[in-house]
Amino acid sequence: MTTHLNESSFYRTTDLALAAAISLFRPLEAVDQTSDFRRYEFVFTHDQELDALVEAYWRRGLKVDPRAYADAHRTIKARIWG
Repeated sequence: MTTHLNESSFYRTTDLALAAAISLFRPLEAVDQTSDFRRYEFVFTHDQELDALVEAYWRRGLKVDPRAYADAHRTIKARIWG
């Protein structure tokens, strides 16, 4: 049986800072290398809660623990280069 994933059910961003913030609340589903091989896309399951989270991030309304954010940032970088 083949499973086809609906692309609209995923949120993709190349912004590492945003991805680190989202990963504090949602699991990072995948890290995909883009076609130019210098950038990566961070993939999360997409829903309305994620839209609200991203909106809060861009409005500077997202409150997170600084140490947890730094750890999330470091962990994502390790997935790319480690």
